[in-house]
Amino acid sequence: MLLPRSLSAPGPARTVSLALVVAGAAALAGCSDTGEPEGAGATRIASAPARLWPERPPAPQPPPDRSGQDGPSPVPGLHREASGDIRKVDPLSVVRAQIAADARAHSPAFDRATERKILRCTAEPSAGCPVRAPQYQDLTHDGKAELIVGIEGNEHVLAVWAYTLRGGVVNRILDTAGTPLSVEVADGDLIMREPTGSPGYEMRTVHSWDDKRQTMEIRAMEFDRAASSPAPGRSAGSSPSPGRSTAAPPAPERTR
Repeated sequence: MLLPRSLSAPGPARTVSLALVVAGAAALAGCSDTGEPEGAGATRIASAPARLWPERPPAPQPPPDRSGQDGPSPVPGLHREASGDIRKVDPLSVVRAQIAADARAHSPAFDRATERKILRCTAEPSAGCPVRAPQYQDLTHDGKAELIVGIEGNEHVLAVWAYTLRGGVVNRILDTAGTPLSVEVADGDLIMREPTGSPGYEMRTVHSWDDKRQTMEIRAMEFDRAASSPAPGRSAGSSPSPGRSTAAPPAPERTR
């Protein structure tokens, strides 16, 4: 065994160093009460994955999903905000401009009744307005806040839209919806927890900023042990809506 260079020196220093090396080796091997080394037992041998039915041909790759949002989507009909501060943009104006743009694209997010309620919303919060209070969080990791809008729909569905400023133009970077128990932002990730049909478990969906596509993309979708409190009047194990299976994590109801 090669010893450290300091152990080559003669005298007491060498004796002490050798004793420390021997003691350390004994500690690694394990010792009995009498000081004799003891084995740690058999080590489990790692094995490679065993592929079942290797002769079965794999399924073909599906075609690219064109329903998702390919990049930041400018919202037409809004004035430029030269300050670069999205807090200075009226959130209700953003929502109404987005609804108008979706209508022109023949892809409305809400039914007519909900749209009429949104159009009646005012700057002051009211019980009849389905638009939740605007939230501001840094989702793109550039040190600036983005606008996050939540809009209540039917059957406890909450649409979540997120916007950022690019050259003074408001761009949508997230368009998703769910039936959440909770929505939170952690280190720039938007996390939505939803109830499932399995008691004690929730569905956890994480949206993260994709610097290449310049949008918020789904990074994780998984069953997780219940960690959040049920919403008022609901239990964590209740089904989110009729006809929606939660035996496995479903895709978001709408993600652009």
